Amino acid sequence: MPFAHARFCTTEGINNVVTASTFRNTEFEKDYGVLIESGPLTGLLARAVFVIDKEGKIIYEELVSEITDEPDYEAALDVI
Repeated sequence: MPFAHARFCTTEGINNVVTASTFRNTEFEKDYGVLIESGPLTGLLARAVFVIDKEGKIIYEELVSEITDEPDYEAALDVI
């Protein structure tokens, strides 16, 4: 949810980032392959990080194997 993204960024002191949400549009989950399609979490999105450059090219992506795992945020920041 957008408010959760904003709260997370504020709490963690993260600036200059654009977050994305599927709250009003479900194309993201299909376009980026993060929709969980089976099991008890069906319909939710997997935990993932994408870094997209100014030209719209994905320069970093990580999809964690378990939804309870944290992505490697440092690796994502290293490409910026």
